[in-house]
Amino acid sequence: MKYILSLDQGTTSSRAILFDEAGRIAGIAQREFEQIYPETGWVEHDPYGILTSQLSSAVEVLGKAGARPRDILGLGITNQRETTLVWDRETGKPVYNAIVWQDRRTAPLCRKLADEGAEEAVRRKTGLLLDPYFSGTKITWILDNVAGARARAEQGKLAFGTVDSWLIWNLTSSRRHVTDRTNASRTLLYNIVEDRWDAELLKLLRIPENMMPEVVWSSEKIGPVTTTLGLGAVEIAGIAGDQQSALFGQLCTQPGEAKNTYGTGCFLLENIGTQCRLSNERLITTLACSSHRRLEYALEGSVFIGGAVVQWLRDNMKFITSAPEVEALAMSVNSSNGVVFVPAFTGLGAPHWDPYARGMIIGLERGTGMGHIARAAIESIAFQVADVLGAMDRDTGRPLTALRVDGGAAANDFLMQFQADLLGVPVERPAVLETTALGAAYLAGLATGFWPDVETIAGKREAGTVFTPQADREEMKQRQTRWRDAVERAKGWNRREK
Repeated sequence: MKYILSLDQGTTSSRAILFDEAGRIAGIAQREFEQIYPETGWVEHDPYGILTSQLSSAVEVLGKAGARPRDILGLGITNQRETTLVWDRETGKPVYNAIVWQDRRTAPLCRKLADEGAEEAVRRKTGLLLDPYFSGTKITWILDNVAGARARAEQGKLAFGTVDSWLIWNLTSSRRHVTDRTNASRTLLYNIVEDRWDAELLKLLRIPENMMPEVVWSSEKIGPVTTTLGLGAVEIAGIAGDQQSALFGQLCTQPGEAKNTYGTGCFLLENIGTQCRLSNERLITTLACSSHRRLEYALEGSVFIGGAVVQWLRDNMKFITSAPEVEALAMSVNSSNGVVFVPAFTGLGAPHWDPYARGMIIGLERGTGMGHIARAAIESIAFQVADVLGAMDRDTGRPLTALRVDGGAAANDFLMQFQADLLGVPVERPAVLETTALGAAYLAGLATGFWPDVETIAGKREAGTVFTPQADREEMKQRQTRWRDAVERAKGWNRREK
């Protein structure tokens, strides 16, 4: 058997998945790693924790499947986006922990730049908004707050990368310092119209251009693995940020096709073709994966806390001992009994973009139990997705007729049915939920000839499950109104406290 190996480096764990020619999973391994919270609103990862968890899972999956490196025809990498690493070019050692996409520490800098009138230029060039979510202000923070970092950067001694760059640097023994266009488009520094690092934006954020990686296509041979860690000389041939990878894994390759990934956060992307269009609804425009080596675009709405709300119920509240238990707990009651849960633990993403919002549970009564709160927590995921999809429909002028879904929380039947009821359109769940990893595998497989074209891939896909709307539409509208009222109450909370 021949395989494609996909490394799926996520926010809370690293996974390695082997795919066969039919796009089926032949093996999977996963390692969780530590989440570091130095201060309120700060989220960090140990760069070596990311690296070792990813490499060990890769070696483990080969052992589980009885596969040898020579059985792997290509390696695809997909990663948590915007998470920022800076390391020494000579030693390869990071100068600071990885600052995670969820991190809010640069909110004051973003506000300052917006007040100075910089946001429109940033938006026009990058498709993004000035928000702590993106990589650029994180780099600035590291250069300003790590002793000697700025001087070393200006001397050309430091390298910046998102997680894909960090992995490839180490997999190729520091021979390749690269990123792909989808990851570059999340940095606040890449001009997605002119297809280049933008000198004016680098100057705005006081970042030396020599720190930037080379930008490559998502489906392109990068070079072989050169480490001696059990992966042989497998060709690295696919790179994509996790959400663009999932869009490609769902085969949303035509304008108007969209997917939502239910992971730590939720990410709704719609393919809008080869013309860059900016949103009027505070969504972002981003580069999508292309197997044709041309610029293709997507509209995106990002929800910061999706499946992470279930982790919160498990780890912080101890309501459950494992994530899958949450569905049974939610189903133990007939409704949330008026409880609304706004999980703005690290602010609100699209379409609100409020870094000062904070989480809130409202509607508590004497009879409220764990089941009601668990149900409201699950429903909060669907409400946030509905807000983003409504904004996207207004932007495009053509409401979606179906939503493709994936990610760990998409396995929750209650959530998927509630999502269909809320949206009023079918929700389509594929047979293989690991579409983020699958997208990276497709990209690598196309570059190495494992698959000849996208049409061949589409012909091999297995049918999944379709959830059709069943609830009363008026009731769903009333519930959405109640939800939006709660969101407004949660906005700006942290700013008021300070």
